[in-house]
Amino acid sequence: MTTTTTELVIGGMTCASCAARIEKKLNRMDGVEATVNYATEKARVSFAHGITVPDLIATVERTGYTAEPTPEPAPRIPAPASPTGPAPGADVDAGTDVDGGPGSGTDAVTDTDPALTALRHRVLVSAALAAPVIAMAMIPALQFTNWQWLSLTLAAPVVVWGAYPFHRAAWTNARHGAATMDTLISLGTSAAFLWSLWALFFGHAGMPGMTHPFELTIARSDGASNIYLEAAAGVTAFILAGRYFEARSKRKAGAALKALLELGAKEVTVLRDGHEVLIPTGELRTGDRFLVRPGEKVATDGTVVEGSSAVDASMLTGESVPVEVGAGDAVTGATLNAGGRLVVEATRVGADTQLARMARMVEDAQNGKAAAQRLADRISAVFVPVVIALALGTLGIWWALGAGWTAAFTAAVAVLIIACPCALGLATPTALMVGTGRGAQLGILIKGPEVLETTRTADTVVLDKTGTVTTGRMTLLATHTTATTTEAEVLRLAGALEHASEHPVARAVAAGAAGRVGALPAPEDFTSVPGLGVRGVVEGHTVVVGREQLLAEWEITLPPALETAKARAESAGRTVIAVAWDGEARAVLEVADAVKATSREAIRRLRALGLTPILLTGDNKAVAASVAAEVGIPPENVIAEVLPEGKTDVIKHLQAEGRSVAMVGDGVNDAAALAQADLGLAMGTGTDAAIEAGDLTLVRGDLRAAADAIRLSRRTLGTIRSNLFWAFAYNVAALPLAAAGLLNPMIAGAAMAFSSVFVVGNSLRLRRFKAL
Repeated sequence: MTTTTTELVIGGMTCASCAARIEKKLNRMDGVEATVNYATEKARVSFAHGITVPDLIATVERTGYTAEPTPEPAPRIPAPASPTGPAPGADVDAGTDVDGGPGSGTDAVTDTDPALTALRHRVLVSAALAAPVIAMAMIPALQFTNWQWLSLTLAAPVVVWGAYPFHRAAWTNARHGAATMDTLISLGTSAAFLWSLWALFFGHAGMPGMTHPFELTIARSDGASNIYLEAAAGVTAFILAGRYFEARSKRKAGAALKALLELGAKEVTVLRDGHEVLIPTGELRTGDRFLVRPGEKVATDGTVVEGSSAVDASMLTGESVPVEVGAGDAVTGATLNAGGRLVVEATRVGADTQLARMARMVEDAQNGKAAAQRLADRISAVFVPVVIALALGTLGIWWALGAGWTAAFTAAVAVLIIACPCALGLATPTALMVGTGRGAQLGILIKGPEVLETTRTADTVVLDKTGTVTTGRMTLLATHTTATTTEAEVLRLAGALEHASEHPVARAVAAGAAGRVGALPAPEDFTSVPGLGVRGVVEGHTVVVGREQLLAEWEITLPPALETAKARAESAGRTVIAVAWDGEARAVLEVADAVKATSREAIRRLRALGLTPILLTGDNKAVAASVAAEVGIPPENVIAEVLPEGKTDVIKHLQAEGRSVAMVGDGVNDAAALAQADLGLAMGTGTDAAIEAGDLTLVRGDLRAAADAIRLSRRTLGTIRSNLFWAFAYNVAALPLAAAGLLNPMIAGAAMAFSSVFVVGNSLRLRRFKAL
């Protein structure tokens, strides 16, 4: 049976249970297999013939959410319109939608996002109004005559407008027979506010001189004299703040795709009827011939028809040495022309290019990685129905015992208020804020709470070579000379000649020479020999610098000592440059992508955390083996000559063996693998695509930060777990007292304040975290 696969953008999800509910409804349709990802807000659906996309959308909408097909990206390499736009008719100011609303995808994750900005305004206004309400209720000295009416004036906008997202989500869930944390928050704040209104207008709480004495006693109280405005306003402000900080983290989903597509050239010079015409890359067609000047990006995949050059493809392939290309050689879009002028005939454009295929790989990997269900949601799946049932049971039992509706309703409301998760709303975001803040000081960026659990279970760390373990740039490592000259003389003459070349290897030689001998002389009669090297006159000497073949053209051979040094360097995977002048070979230079000074120590620290390091690279086996030996990775843990697509396959293979895989990388070629890995750590010195695809970003480009990032993430996760435990422990311990009618407002308020202060204090301990 043939099936069709499509993607839907889902709007209105507020927690992981929403995604599970939509997935369950879709999978109940005959011939449909669906997975719904809460983090990316997308559903990937395979359906049989006879079912249409509108049928799928209708099912999602009947579940209480919005859905729309993912638009096809524009047929061009530069960034297309966002593939995940807002759902039709979606209200961007609709509260909890911003915690998982339809506008996510590739939108920028900043406060300029309308939905996130709306939530931030809601948080600020609610917090400003709730603060004096809480202060007046908790501090008797602030309770002036008729203070309760000021509290009502300040609390009403918070409970009605500030908590509107929770009320709306609760109503949506109720219509579909479901209950979430939104349900509990809405019920608790509404009950507290409505009971306070009753007590103020029909009870004794509105009388002048009414106070809330600070009495920590357990006794039955007269509900007609109590108001719960501080609970209603405080809970709303705290939970809104938690949702805002979680939303900021979660809205990053999908940004990897945009960063990847942005790498392409925006404009291209095509050759038409002998004329050069500048056009947008999106208008390029298969068969068009276009010009690539030195320093420009190749606009799309194609074949070189004129010219020769060195093309830097490290961002795509991970190969540290630029590739020499000439007529008939294939080049890839978004790679950098580091040398001469090229004329390329386009062979693939738009969605068919290697860059576009890699973008799809990133998106597939993100969709395939199920979002970690939040601990609070898992607990609340049981906690919320139990609390609601307990509140209703309390109401019924007190009424049946003849205590009257006032006492019965007071006890039931007390159950909802004490169960309302004030500390729970702070548990994750405060730990995350302190942990991420401390991480930022140490050069570590944690994207959200979803990634923390994985750091605890990771047992294997896959390390990209170029730019991660190594510096990612060619460096002059060693100079071997004959007895007829000195190292300083070789570097001065060779460096002067290479300084006039644009080739990356030449630049490495020139930079190394300048750093060791100082100012370099100016060459004369400089000539570049494509693919072989350079020659010219320096200080009266005819100098040749390049491959051994170039020296052979001048009938110059390497003496045995230099041949031995050359063979030894090449066996280690290094690029060897020969230097000759006045008809005699004088030296060989070793150039390679140098290993970072801190990489060996970093790998020792990763081992100490229980992680098995594996070196993964697109470079050749000799280079990979040399680097691995230098940093202390055994040969059996080296995987070399792997194409970008193959890196993702390697991660999948390791996962299939039952390993929990962390991946550290920095290039475009690592983006899909970073997304596929259970935990992606992106070097901040790398490309935007890799950074966006990773779960953790190491800003300073030091591999030792990877170990610190995992330690900090594990510490932050432990703090969140302990916060959640104490938040629920407070609720569970106080519920029996509330049901018995023995909980007065001050005890409830003090308990709520203590649990919140404890959670915040516990989180602040993360500020003492230190890098090793």
